[in-house]
Amino acid sequence: MYLYNCYCKTNCKTLNLLRHIPFLKAVLLHSITAFGGPQGHFGMMMKTFVDKRRDVTSEELMEYVSFCQLLPGASSTQTLTLIGYKRGRLPLAVMTLIIWIFPACFLMGALSFLVAKIGSDNLHTSIFQFVQPMAIGFLIYAAFKAFKISVNNLITLIIMLLSMCFTYFLFKAPWVFPLLIVLGGIATNFSNKRFPEKEKVKPRHIRWTNIWLFVLIFVLAGFLSETARKQDWHDRKAYNLFENFYRFGSLVFGGGDVLIPMMLDQYVARPTDPKFADPQQNIIRIDKQELLTGAGIVRAIPGPVFSIASYTGGIALKNEGSDRQLLGCVIGSVAIFLPSALLVLFFFPVWQYLKKFVVVNRALEGINAVVVGLMWAASLYLLKDTSIMSFRLISMMNIGVILGTFLTLYFTKLPAPIIVVVCVAIGWLF
Repeated sequence: MYLYNCYCKTNCKTLNLLRHIPFLKAVLLHSITAFGGPQGHFGMMMKTFVDKRRDVTSEELMEYVSFCQLLPGASSTQTLTLIGYKRGRLPLAVMTLIIWIFPACFLMGALSFLVAKIGSDNLHTSIFQFVQPMAIGFLIYAAFKAFKISVNNLITLIIMLLSMCFTYFLFKAPWVFPLLIVLGGIATNFSNKRFPEKEKVKPRHIRWTNIWLFVLIFVLAGFLSETARKQDWHDRKAYNLFENFYRFGSLVFGGGDVLIPMMLDQYVARPTDPKFADPQQNIIRIDKQELLTGAGIVRAIPGPVFSIASYTGGIALKNEGSDRQLLGCVIGSVAIFLPSALLVLFFFPVWQYLKKFVVVNRALEGINAVVVGLMWAASLYLLKDTSIMSFRLISMMNIGVILGTFLTLYFTKLPAPIIVVVCVAIGWLF
């Protein structure tokens, strides 16, 4: 009987895994075609996992995006992890996370070897010249869809417009995102017309495992990093690297646009301090041009922008041999995404409980409106750095790619990867 039960459990697990293979294939395809950072990723998620596959509803996706905006870390990674969690709980969430981040981390890690070997001046990215206009088209499509779902009364319209304005002018300020989220949630709690009071919600037991693990790793990484610094361990850079990226992943609000300046401060600016004047001192130093090369290339590859940590980790240890450089890529990849996963998988069940409260439902209405404002602001922010205002050929092409992407997504069921391939092909031809 015992053997029979074991056999049945094994078969059930196998069948569950097989049932999710089409979903994991969709995640893999998304991971190798999702250009444009978290804003562009949301548009592709809407197209793939809502419109095409029906894994989640548009309302659920908006809720996930809004919830992830409240947390530090890689928001698009956390959103996709939650889609996997909804379909298959923790095992599928972990598999979704790994499949999503692996292609980008692999490419950025490989780039660190390329830059270390031939130098950043020999890298050319002209084939990706229409990727940003395409990403803007995806983002406008996502913002338009989200607007129809989340902005349906005067207060949400006002919140959206104010959020759009503040975000546009303060786009790189790390505090603007969480502050607007909090203020939006407070604003919609001044009225009980749309969400009247309900019966009390019964208390629920909360599992604290993930948050304790998150705190334990944070403290342990800091202790080992500081000990390695004080005692000047031979492997000091590896410990410092893990602590740096785990701290970044735990504290960064606003995505790659905030992460990259933090890395510039940590690895480029700080080593120029007089107390680090000795070039032989065992600290992490990265050339500004090398880091900026990675920051540019990461925008032209699919997947999460946080994968730049794989590149930076490799560059940080490039002078210690290829084995150490590979270790740096792995450390960067694990340390930057681990806190995001632990936080989202701990807080989401808590969120599922909290959102039953009326005050949270009212807050969610304002938070969704803020998210829509952030998406419109991101569209305008990206348009600001895109040539569309002149009468040159490149401006006409950029406008055509933006409009073509939006119209194709809105009026057809053409898969997002085909749009990406077409835009890359146009970049290659021109």
